[in-house]
Amino acid sequence: MSVTYATATKTGRLNAVITAIGASGKLELGTAGMAAVLATITLDATAGTATTNVLSLSGFPKTVAASGTGTLAAARIRTSADADVITGLTVGTSGTDIIVDNTSLVTGQNVTVNATPTITHN
Repeated sequence: MSVTYATATKTGRLNAVITAIGASGKLELGTAGMAAVLATITLDATAGTATTNVLSLSGFPKTVAASGTGTLAAARIRTSADADVITGLTVGTSGTDIIVDNTSLVTGQNVTVNATPTITHN
């Protein structure tokens, strides 16, 4: 039997995630399994907002220069002290957790997270 949470509980849990990210959290974009980080985007001082069962990151779209060369496939959200808060995010040009303009990067190339990233609490 699956577990079902009340909406208020979901929102509370997502607000706890926002608190855990803290000020100066970051979204790291990387290759499959996060074997290499290709771009790092600093999140807003308040990383996002939680409404109902959805956490929406603030301040997007955002553009940053790639710090490495490779193919984007995964992402994670970390604190400024490099502690993982959310892992296992997918990256692509559509139908993924993080939507970017291009998944094939070379060092110095700009990459843009086009749509506001959202994380849904099931």
